[in-house]
Amino acid sequence: MSSQTDATASVQAANEDALQQLPFGDEQDLADVERGFVAALEPGVVTGTDGNVVWDSDAFAFLEQDCPPTVHPSLWRQSRLCARQGLFEVTDGIYQIRGLDLSNMTLVEGDTGVIVIDPLISAETAAAGLSLYRAQRGDRPVTGVIFSHCHIDHFGGVKGVTTEDDVAAGRCPILAPAGFVEHSVAENVYAGAAMARRSAYMYGAALPRGPQGAVGAGLGPTTSTGTPTLITPTVDIDHTGQTETVDGVRIEFQLTPGTEAPSEMNFYFPDRRALCMAENATHTLHNLLTLRGALVRDPHVWAKYLTESINRYAARTDVLFASHHWPTWGTERLTEFLSVQRDLYGYLHDQTLRALNKGATGIEIAESIELPPKVAQAWHTHGYYGSISHNVKAIYQRYMGWFDGNPAKLWEHPPVESARRHVEFMGGANEVLRKARESYAAGDFRWVAQVLNYVIFAEPDNAEAKALQADTLEQLGYGSENGTWRNFFLMGAYELRNGSVGTPIVTASPDISAALTVEQAFDAIALRVDGPRAWSADLTIDWNIKDEGVVHRTQLHNGVLVHFDVDGEMPAPGAAFTLTRQDLLAGLLGGEDLGEMISGGSVEVDGNSAALTELIGYLDAPDPDFAIVTP
Repeated sequence: MSSQTDATASVQAANEDALQQLPFGDEQDLADVERGFVAALEPGVVTGTDGNVVWDSDAFAFLEQDCPPTVHPSLWRQSRLCARQGLFEVTDGIYQIRGLDLSNMTLVEGDTGVIVIDPLISAETAAAGLSLYRAQRGDRPVTGVIFSHCHIDHFGGVKGVTTEDDVAAGRCPILAPAGFVEHSVAENVYAGAAMARRSAYMYGAALPRGPQGAVGAGLGPTTSTGTPTLITPTVDIDHTGQTETVDGVRIEFQLTPGTEAPSEMNFYFPDRRALCMAENATHTLHNLLTLRGALVRDPHVWAKYLTESINRYAARTDVLFASHHWPTWGTERLTEFLSVQRDLYGYLHDQTLRALNKGATGIEIAESIELPPKVAQAWHTHGYYGSISHNVKAIYQRYMGWFDGNPAKLWEHPPVESARRHVEFMGGANEVLRKARESYAAGDFRWVAQVLNYVIFAEPDNAEAKALQADTLEQLGYGSENGTWRNFFLMGAYELRNGSVGTPIVTASPDISAALTVEQAFDAIALRVDGPRAWSADLTIDWNIKDEGVVHRTQLHNGVLVHFDVDGEMPAPGAAFTLTRQDLLAGLLGGEDLGEMISGGSVEVDGNSAALTELIGYLDAPDPDFAIVTP
């Protein structure tokens, strides 16, 4: 492994300036993060059944030291707060597990057991958190689960706290916002391979924990690497004001679709004057478009729902908690917190639209926009996870798309061809490297990264360019207040020096794949058709899903896989297969051999079985190891 660099004088000076300018005298968060502490997991290590470590909070113990020159002091502060690990009392009968995954797991005590809110990413970390709670509060059964939204860090550990049998028997209802399964499955399957690969950068998967490596992701320390699971919810929350009673606990729900997730909800506990804000109001500026990729979120709607939360709940709430970070206590304080969070998203939206309607482009607006002083001075508006820069560009993208209106940008060369021409115009790679070193010495790292990227894409084997680019990205990381930006920069440096780490986390786990509907399964298959190879194919196959009583037809024509339920008389297909939905999923997406399933009798065939072989032959496989910092 190649050696890392120290922070340059210019980065050290910028970080020192931040230390002097930011309100480090405000220590309210330091008090809040300790409030209600009950016990820690000791040691703070969680292993899987194979003995491999899936979570290690002790690896972040270095954050108790003073901030070094290689980390932005504001990010160091945030990371230290996020790394505080253990069981905490929020209010009477409500507890949180914090610091055992990227997210929090909340436990609400009912008449006979405990309701679990958002059981982390992995079954292993969720089980460890539940064991920590039971060691302090008794061996209470899990009598309900709530998924606040459709991101994997809020449902993946569900089988660590309950079982499919208990859910099916009605002993443990699972509540989730309407559309939860559709959106949770779509995100982890449709673009799952690309998102997972970029997630390795976003969360610093291969980085050593330490002052020159990973210090946290702003939203939490990092992601666990255990087993993601899913159990289909049994109760849909489909309107704001819906009230459910679970194990004697009354809960009032507020649907917030299109905010931090396409399917999300806040909820209020009237008998405990406690409000859960899911991931809609946390101690950071959140993402409007995550660096791993996602649909662009709507800050206008986000701000409106925060206003609704204030008006519906704030005056009758004593404590606000969320599925990340630490709670806020006191009606006045939490109302102010929600108001500033609301103004943060509303201001970014409105001012970006104001500027773009004057002709400014996304990148121009991102460089010039400033938050109102009262908003900027609050620690919880800082861009530890999202950032003003990439959120403004996301808003621009939401309304205007990728094109900024300048016809010179309408048909630019792709990266490699563009890079070769840039390097040639600049006088060749050696001249670019010479000038880049001068810019590096001057501390102009943004420019160095841009021009060296041309050299690397023009000459992928140029070791000198890759080494200097690694040093450059490292300095950009050392100066980043944003945790995910730091991880992206440092992961780029790591892969330039050591090669690709691939995709350490698999989000499309068997449980998630098994939750696909027939419609979603064929949507996912359609995304894998190699269009050019299938241009001349003409296949019609019927799929008789016997346990659901439907016949679904697929037609491959002009390289497009069209599919729909058969309704009424239609021309006969070339082949028909009769099978269960789970056999369909296993054979088409789960790696099972459909031919063996046919010979074994679990799949019946009518017509030309070779049609299946032909269809599968046109399918492509995603690449979990595609290049990011090299062509």
